[in-house]
This record gives sequence, structure tokens and C-alpha cells, in this order.
Amino acid sequence: MRGPSSSSSVSDGTNRSWLAQGLLAGSAVAAAAVAYTVISRRRSARLRSHVLGIIPARFASSRFPGKPLVPILGKPMIQRTWERAKLATTLDQLVVATDNEKIAECCLGFGADVIMTSDTCRNGTERCNEALQKFKKKFDIVVNIQGDEPLIEPEIIDGVVKALQAAPDAVFSTAVTSLKPEDASDPNRVKCVVDNHGYAIYFSRGLIPYNKSAKVNPRFPYLLHLGIQSYDAKFLRKYPELAPTPLQLEEDLEQLKVLENGYKMK
Repeated sequence: MRGPSSSSSVSDGTNRSWLAQGLLAGSAVAAAAVAYTVISRRRSARLRSHVLGIIPARFASSRFPGKPLVPILGKPMIQRTWERAKLATTLDQLVVATDNEKIAECCLGFGADVIMTSDTCRNGTERCNEALQKFKKKFDIVVNIQGDEPLIEPEIIDGVVKALQAAPDAVFSTAVTSLKPEDASDPNRVKCVVDNHGYAIYFSRGLIPYNKSAKVNPRFPYLLHLGIQSYDAKFLRKYPELAPTPLQLEEDLEQLKVLENGYKMK
């Protein structure tokens, strides 16, 4: 009886040993995966650490000419935006990019740095790209801060920068917030849907997602896109070379060109 008992004991001990080794190996793999993720994110933040903030501003707006210069409690709108953006902690430098001498003079008057750009830029992204080309200093991330955001929260600027730094597979980051029910049908309020990891799936002027009842679901967390966006500087240089895409043209939303060309947006 001792023989089989001894053999069984040895077998059980061996199984426990293998199990222990397997658990240790599994723990080691899991630990390595976590470490890799942490290191990758730190490396991404370190490699994309130099950040330029650009406030594109044009005078000849079709809907509101001269909008950046409109006074708000004694200060031009562009100055209010500049002062709020200066409070962001992630920006190494902040400039206004404009094609208009009046805006340039106004901005220089309150102490802003100004980069003159051409009047052929079709949108803020192209203006940011042209301004970036005029810098000798190397930047890794460029933040496009709309000039008509006098109440912009500096934490949002820092948020889009940190989101891009933490996502090495993304070339673009932006911000969303909760959509108010009364804005559901407003085409000027751009909606967004994201995946489970916070990457953008689509943007639309219509309500998305759209259910078969054709009514707003008061329990669904619809998302409103905020105008601020940041780019990987290398990608920003490529952006003007990308041909306009069907969805971009149909929705008149430039960020769709990024998604339609297969790039990831956080």
C-alpha cells in the first residue's frame, strides 16, 4: 500500500509544482504586460513632450466678420481666449495665427505672439500647419484652440494634450461632453460616438446613434464634440496632403478626413 500512496504523493506534489510554476509564469506575463503599457505610455509622453498651442483667427468669417475683435467686457474676444489658454500647464508656447493685420495688431497690443499666415487656408487645421512650418524649434504636439472660445477651460486644453501623449497609436485627440436634449437636432452642435477605449468612431451633425423610434432617448449618454483638438506634429504636416473625403465633404467636418484615412483619434 505504501508504493501507490508514495507514487500518488509524488504525482500530487509534481502537479502542485507545475501549477505553482504556471501561476508564477502567468503572473510574470501579466506583470510584464502592465509594465509594458506603463512604459509605453511614459515613453509616448516623453517622446511627444514639446507642445505648441495655436489660436487660429481670421477676420473674413462669412457668418460673423471680425468676430475675434468683438469686445467682451472691455477686451477683444481673441484676448479673452488667449488669457484663458495661457493658464494651461501643458503648453510650452502659445501663438495666434492670423492672415489679418487688424487682428495681428490687436494681439501684439496685449502681448501675444503672432504668426502671419496666408489667406488661402481653408480651415483652422491648415492654418495651424502653416504656422508650425514657420518655427525653427521642434514641437511634438500642436493644439488647435479656437479663437472664439473666450471661456475655454485650461483643463480641457491639458486634457487633450495628455490624452494624445497617453495614446501612442493616435495622431489626433479632441474633447467631448454631454449633449443637451435640446441640442439633439441642431446641425451646428456636432455629435460624436466613441468605442470602449475612448477612440472616436464617427462625428455627425445629425444625432448619433439614431434609434428606430426616431426620438431622443433621455437615458442614452449622447456626446457633444467640443471644438478643441490636438495633433501629432508629424501628422499635421501630412494633413494638407490628404485629399478631401466623401464623409468629410458631406458633413462638412474636417476631423472625418482623419478617420476616413484610417488614423486613430483619442
